[in-house]
Amino acid sequence: MRQTARGAFETGGRTILAGRTVLQIIPRLDAGGAERTTIDIAAALAEAGARALVACEGGRLVSELQAKGGVWVPFPAATKNPVKMALNVGRLSDIIRRERVDILHARSRAPAWVALGAARKTQTPFVTTYHGAYAGRAKLKLLYNSVMARGDVVIANSAYTAGLIASAYDFARAHTAIIYRGADLRHFARGAVDRARVQKMRKSWNVAPEERVVLLAARLTAWKGQKVLIEAARLLIARGMTDVKFILAGDDQGRTSYMRELDAAIEKAGLKDIVLRVGHVMDMPAALAAATALAVTSTEPEAFGRSAVEAQAMGTPVVVTELGAVPETVLSPPRVSPDQRTGWTIAPNDPQALADTLETILSMGAAARDALAERARGHVEEAFGLEKMCSQTLEIYGRLLEHAAQAPPKSR
Repeated sequence: MRQTARGAFETGGRTILAGRTVLQIIPRLDAGGAERTTIDIAAALAEAGARALVACEGGRLVSELQAKGGVWVPFPAATKNPVKMALNVGRLSDIIRRERVDILHARSRAPAWVALGAARKTQTPFVTTYHGAYAGRAKLKLLYNSVMARGDVVIANSAYTAGLIASAYDFARAHTAIIYRGADLRHFARGAVDRARVQKMRKSWNVAPEERVVLLAARLTAWKGQKVLIEAARLLIARGMTDVKFILAGDDQGRTSYMRELDAAIEKAGLKDIVLRVGHVMDMPAALAAATALAVTSTEPEAFGRSAVEAQAMGTPVVVTELGAVPETVLSPPRVSPDQRTGWTIAPNDPQALADTLETILSMGAAARDALAERARGHVEEAFGLEKMCSQTLEIYGRLLEHAAQAPPKSR
């Protein structure tokens, strides 16, 4: 079996994935790493000549899915109602038969239970991807989460995630594969973002041309650590730092009470015109190009940490908390020597350490920033490129199809 330039796989001169149908299922196609990866894989499948179906309830990214060759299958995938989920097993089975689906890939727990039932009914190869560090140690919660470990292949998006899977579900250890999320290095590159896009972004944030930007790009939820950055900003301003704006970019996803908490914290710190909430950002390459530094301030472990990878691809200095998988994406002492650094890691929930690190980053000279940017870009190109993620995922699909072709025929 050999890999083609497009990431498809050939045996005997014929592309295994060409003409095949892969259905991914996810609750909605809105903002988020799982949603973005769904679209990336759909685009890779379409480019390889496969049919790329995505079953979900809709969302702001549906148009992008369709533009990249994917097919949206409207489906009530977000429901967690047990009765509706049971009914959805039959509905999804009908879709699998009607569309002649060859592989079913689930990316979230509730729809994964539906997909597992449908895969068993139709004898369809089943893949799952662990996109999150699912919380809960109670027996019922572990059972609910276990569906993500029940795929014929279980994809973990980091070594940290693979460790969580192995510790909770030893039966999945042998068929777990680590595939890091990939950044699209064509778009996340300094040369790909023109000055007009950067200026438009800064203007939308109400940032003056001479002001520097510390960006935190994450949905507005407490464990993403926005309050840690607010306190670090207060410390920096108290030290006399000027000409810096701190941007909280992210969807509130209906968490209006947390938005009010953030606004109150900003007001109490006296940072009303310095720390700004700007909502969801669609043009992340421009946002990172506009930023002097990116802060990833999570207070709970993350299963990956895509924004840190994208920032390094753009050459934007990044500081992350030493939790979960995010440190896997950044090279920093003591894991590497200082001259190999691509970013900084600090303890979680430590505004003082964050302030100190941001002060270091903001005081860097041009030569030091350029050298850091070059190392960071090379690191991402080697380990976290979109092509690598897509190639590894399509290789898994190819192996499952080969295995299915060798198995005795089964009735659907």
